[in-house]
Amino acid sequence: MESETLQQEETKNATTSTPKKNKAKEKKQPFRIKRYYVFAAITLFSLLLPFITIDGNQIFLLSFDHKQLHLMGTVFDMQELYMMPFLLMLLFIGIFAATAMGGRVFCGWGCPQTIFRVIYRDYIETKLLGMRKRISNKQKEPDYKKHAGKRMIAIAIWTVLSFVAAANFIWFFVPPADFFTYIQDPMEHMVVMGMLLGIVAFLVYDVIFLKEDWCIYICPYSRIQSVLYDENTLQAIYHPGRGGEIYDENKEKIVFKQKDLPEEENECTTCEKCVTVCPTHIDIRKGTQLECINCLECVDACTTVMGKLGKESLVQWSSNNEIYEGNKTKLFRPITYMYAGVLALITVVMIMMGGTKEYMILDINKGNRLYKIEDKTVSNDYLMFFKNTEPNTHTYKLEVVGKYADKIEIKRFKQATVKAGKGTKEVLILSTNQNLSQEKNGDSILLVKLHAYSTSEPKRVFVDKELSFVYPSVDKVK
Repeated sequence: MESETLQQEETKNATTSTPKKNKAKEKKQPFRIKRYYVFAAITLFSLLLPFITIDGNQIFLLSFDHKQLHLMGTVFDMQELYMMPFLLMLLFIGIFAATAMGGRVFCGWGCPQTIFRVIYRDYIETKLLGMRKRISNKQKEPDYKKHAGKRMIAIAIWTVLSFVAAANFIWFFVPPADFFTYIQDPMEHMVVMGMLLGIVAFLVYDVIFLKEDWCIYICPYSRIQSVLYDENTLQAIYHPGRGGEIYDENKEKIVFKQKDLPEEENECTTCEKCVTVCPTHIDIRKGTQLECINCLECVDACTTVMGKLGKESLVQWSSNNEIYEGNKTKLFRPITYMYAGVLALITVVMIMMGGTKEYMILDINKGNRLYKIEDKTVSNDYLMFFKNTEPNTHTYKLEVVGKYADKIEIKRFKQATVKAGKGTKEVLILSTNQNLSQEKNGDSILLVKLHAYSTSEPKRVFVDKELSFVYPSVDKVK
């Protein structure tokens, strides 16, 4: 009797504790809501970044108009675009690293295409205009003939938002202050206006008509993701050991209803909520597929259904190693360390190269004639180009340094004043009345070091150049 009573109490406790456990699971925030927070943060960051300046310079700006790269408040001239390859390497290798660890997490959580589709499909069409019955069913398209008026409103709303998105994109190439000035006189700035209208037209077509076909057929990222995955890559995975095999080896569907499952203990209810909620129209139970963007909406759908049964979701954000082998996912592994090392190396090199930025640019080219001899004085002429990469005006001077500092002097050129971002051409003549011949029967080529500096900031703004000075044979000078 005591054992029966104890067993009844345990059963009662189990049944009463299960709803509490389910309740806790139901309170767990869905991945869909977490994605919305990430989308909002990315959108806010993208909109505000072009307006943030440091000492009058942008955080990031690639200006084709001014031929400059602004990076963290530092201005790099067009001759200094050696920084761009490092930025591109950081971008692409960073995405590859994120893919190796979290699958197509960029596609589902950070790609503008995904964000735009969520805004249009989930908010404008579903929440705002009610053209779709529910967010959880993305397979069934609205009856656009029935909702023709609403669709025109949806297109109009998205077109306005497209202008904002297109302008935001252009702000990373044209500063906002210049952009707003340009649009006041569009006929004088047809290139910028053409870019704006072209991007808007593309966004309207892409988001409203092309939709997720961009992710499936056009985006090259889906084609390379498979080579970046390994057994520990996190992704949306269906657990066939618990739910049962829905597809055979040829990916042909063999289970259509719950009664068709091979084992009675298989937990899948075949409700297909994970299928209807998928924005790229795939069945996650088929296994890893190129079309999966790792949005994890299938995980949310299965979590809701299985949670009502007091069970864990059959679709999880996990790895093949954990689902099929029963081992813990290894986030820190050789490939992770490799990506981290490469990214760190690129960042260090970029910082070092950025720290040696040229605050002035000086190009010196030899004149057409080798030298000029007049009263035993030998002179060489050069054409110089000064470029001021600073935001303020500088006055530059020159001096000969090193071995020939007391033997060769500067003629004609005294100083050059250059405004911010501007350049100027100057003529330089170097001359000497001393015997500097190093060859018995021919001309000598002397390497002369020249130090150019700003009179206002000589220790920071300077450039050292090495020039070839041609000195004739002694018999020519006599």
